[in-house]
Amino acid sequence: MSLSASDLKDLQAAVADRLYLQINGWHLYLGDAGIAEALAVECSALINQGAAVAARQAIEAVKVPVAGGASQLPLARLMPPAQLRDLEDLLQPYC
Repeated sequence: MSLSASDLKDLQAAVADRLYLQINGWHLYLGDAGIAEALAVECSALINQGAAVAARQAIEAVKVPVAGGASQLPLARLMPPAQLRDLEDLLQPYC
């Protein structure tokens, strides 16, 4: 099961505005970082597993290019733990 195009767009917008990467105290929102769509698509593909599992697996699956693309880190390594809970809350209505 995955989300409808309309729900996917709504989820992407919510992720873009609410979730962020935190690096040295700086917050870079996923919409500004260009990662919101990839995370929303990944969550959509996993939504049938429940909000908690989908959120955890999605942030591990989405890779963030760093150092000009020379390396990639899982999104999970760049988000504070509270952001995982926020993602779970965003996904709950779709489960």
